[in-house]
Amino acid sequence: MVREELLIVGLGNPESEYADTRHNLGFACLNELARRFDVRVDRKRWQSLVGHSEAQGVWLVLPQTYMNLSGEAVARALRDLNLTPQRLWVVHDELDLPLCRLRIRRGGSGAGHNGVLSIISSLGTPDFVRYRVGIGKPARKGSPAGRHYVLGRFTKAEAARIPNIVDGVADALELALEGGVERSMEKFNRPGALGCDELP
Repeated sequence: MVREELLIVGLGNPESEYADTRHNLGFACLNELARRFDVRVDRKRWQSLVGHSEAQGVWLVLPQTYMNLSGEAVARALRDLNLTPQRLWVVHDELDLPLCRLRIRRGGSGAGHNGVLSIISSLGTPDFVRYRVGIGKPARKGSPAGRHYVLGRFTKAEAARIPNIVDGVADALELALEGGVERSMEKFNRPGALGCDELP
């Protein structure tokens, strides 16, 4: 029996000025997974940069539409590949989780994340898997936890933790591919699972 393929999408913004921002953590995690699979994510397709691992049966997609139009790219990819939203995994930054935390879940709301909201709107369903990678909220009370924060760069203390976070998320994705999403949830949906300490 031929295994049905899977679409894994990392969310972020194109252009070099956004490369190391909090909002591009999804790109960074997907690029690490691609490195492990020895896949180049550089083909232009579906308004995205795309790579394919035949061995894994996985399409790796980095939408180039800007975050709030990510759904257009994702919908095109699913349609072209004749895949349902249940075969979609989305990796994205998450304000409602502290740095060094990952929460894997199926379905649910977009929780104010413009990329996830765009995907839900374009697909007409929230029924896909999310890898929500914590970026925390601004340290100062009263700071706007919005555009300026997510488009900002990590502090020195935060940046020191990013390699562990990216490695850990790639580990979670690999475990889910090998043993199923539930197994990855059991291992990674808890404090300390990414191998770095949360900032106070």
